[in-house]
Amino acid sequence: MHKQQQDDDSLFKEYIHVFRNCRSLGRRGGIAHGAPGCRIIVREAKIAAETKVADSICVNGCCLTVVEQNGDTFAFQAGPETLARTNLGELKADSPVNLERALAVGGRLGGHFVSGHIDGTGGLIERIDQGDWATFWFSVPRYLAVQMASKGSIAVDGVSLTIVDSQADRFSVALIPYTLAVTTLGPLASRRQG
Repeated sequence: MHKQQQDDDSLFKEYIHVFRNCRSLGRRGGIAHGAPGCRIIVREAKIAAETKVADSICVNGCCLTVVEQNGDTFAFQAGPETLARTNLGELKADSPVNLERALAVGGRLGGHFVSGHIDGTGGLIERIDQGDWATFWFSVPRYLAVQMASKGSIAVDGVSLTIVDSQADRFSVALIPYTLAVTTLGPLASRRQG
């Protein structure tokens, strides 16, 4: 579930909390691959200051457990199942990620419920820009598409969205200018574009 905070963040950042980069390896953080999984280190001072080992934080929509907190960085470990079903294994140094802290008991609820447990991945196959607005079409395996319905909810990189249209092997979402500006979705280009 998306959590809202009582601070000066804009509304969408209250939902996503932050749009930050994974940093390079070493003291600056990043991704260290090691059999059979990897370690993901994120630098984000505000969240790090309020984070402790064993906290759950969603990274691009995937619920992960904090295994280390050090100054303005915090780290996670992602195993083979997580890497196979998410885009986390594709992250590189300085990859932008969407982060969301767990909902605190008694916190205000808003948005859609998103479990943080991911069933699979898709790929952007078409982006239709209309001024500052955009419609994205994503390809997905048929076994996932049969579970989707127009006006249903879906999370893409942890961003909770409403499905506009659902077909046998793809779905579309409409993105407002604000979502494009403050999440990892804005810079995406379809695979069909040169």
